[in-house]
Amino acid sequence: MDSQGAITVRGVPDDLAQAEKTIGELDRKRKIYKITYSIAETDGGKPVGTQHVELILPAGSKTVIKQGNRVPIVTGSADKDNGTPSSQVQYIDLGLNIDASLEGSGDALRLRTKVEQSSVGDEKSGIGAQDPVISQTRLEGWSMLTPGKPTVLGSLDIAGTTRHEEITVVSEPVK
Repeated sequence: MDSQGAITVRGVPDDLAQAEKTIGELDRKRKIYKITYSIAETDGGKPVGTQHVELILPAGSKTVIKQGNRVPIVTGSADKDNGTPSSQVQYIDLGLNIDASLEGSGDALRLRTKVEQSSVGDEKSGIGAQDPVISQTRLEGWSMLTPGKPTVLGSLDIAGTTRHEEITVVSEPVK
């Protein structure tokens, strides 16, 4: 009965015991953490800027954040039966995307992260004037976190430039 937050179970004693155990696990309160991602960029060793993204994530769950633009890309064209050309367009997401999954509790937190940054590059593709080159940085993996202590997820030099990027994360229990 959804209105009362109640579940009725019928079955043999073994089935009832398993149902009671499962419901007990569902009723258990999960710890909630504030996860702060910091993406710091330097150019020639000088700080350019740092972007911070905070999210609230219960242990045992997943959160996805997307910030940016959907950019149209012409993928083809065709002539309709009446002789009028029509373009085929596909949209791609550009900007910052973060997928985070958290497992465990206390000092044994395990974070699965995918951080992806993309933008339209300065150079042209050479295929057509409307075809952009997409610049992309992507980090994906698992990390062990100690609440309150920063963990470096990754650090990289941007090829062909003097730019450098470092991604760190900090977890804090929410009270």
